[in-house]
Amino acid sequence: MKSIEHLHSFDQIKILADPRRLTILRRLMAGPATLTQLGQMMGEHPAWVRHHLKQLELAGLIELVSTKMGAGFVEKFYQARAQAFILQQTILPDLTRANTLILLGSHDIALDMLAQSLTEHADLELLVLPVGSLDGLIALRQGLAHLTSCHLLDIDSGEYNLPYVHHLFPERPMKLVTLAHREQGLMLAPGNPRRIQGIADLGRGDVSFINRNAGSGTRLWLDKQLGRLGISGEQVRGYNLVAQTHTAVAQAVAQGRADTALGLAAAARQHNLDFIPLFQERFDLVMPAESLEEQGPRRIMDALHGGEFRHMTETLGGYNTAHTGEEITT
Repeated sequence: MKSIEHLHSFDQIKILADPRRLTILRRLMAGPATLTQLGQMMGEHPAWVRHHLKQLELAGLIELVSTKMGAGFVEKFYQARAQAFILQQTILPDLTRANTLILLGSHDIALDMLAQSLTEHADLELLVLPVGSLDGLIALRQGLAHLTSCHLLDIDSGEYNLPYVHHLFPERPMKLVTLAHREQGLMLAPGNPRRIQGIADLGRGDVSFINRNAGSGTRLWLDKQLGRLGISGEQVRGYNLVAQTHTAVAQAVAQGRADTALGLAAAARQHNLDFIPLFQERFDLVMPAESLEEQGPRRIMDALHGGEFRHMTETLGGYNTAHTGEEITT
């Protein structure tokens, strides 16, 4: 397995726009695994895993490395072709010509819904890769994405996102566009059998947790709260168990693989989980200010200002669209 490999085609990035495939690839970057092992890790049937493995294999991101005879069947071990992958700026479509935009940033259910709606109704493919708020801003600065999404709270000012954008883009005019305000809290199994009441309970030895990826706004918020309470990551059972999306952590709680997780009210609602609200946050799209002169970003703005998107977002639960579409220019 190579140490580092460059992603050399747009089709590879398109494959990784599905967070489930990105999760599988990250697991296989750590070492070989079988369909069964991947299914157990993700709480999915091996047939479901097989479909996504095939897509990753066809894209040249993973490979079959060995086979082993089991009890009447052959176990196939797959592994990523590299320990790390680098996105190249040269594979980004030309913003002035293409009908495809690449967004690397924070995961959001309403954003996923927006991307689907743009594909179906606006002839624009918005490929969303959930890498986290901080990594998304860094990717945008490096020219690896057309835009990003983030929800980063600056403790000193109490302001979301703008201080981070000022820091990373000190000389470039940027545009922050509010997607929505959204509610986060603790997801719990129905009936809350562990009697969890707040973040302090994550330090209990009888409570299992599943975390978000490093660099995500949710993870950064959690770390600050744990620090205030004097709880270290080592004291939280499952702190190093990571999922890339709010949907994935909700699935883990729903399937009994964790007692609780920090995430969106909308994700908890989709999986019929109990929910303890903890905070509301502003979730923004961030892009270079000049990009709003192009057709693709303008289509996004049109969708945000439309009543259909606002209505669909409100029905998810835990979202407030009163400020959706509002712009801040740095």
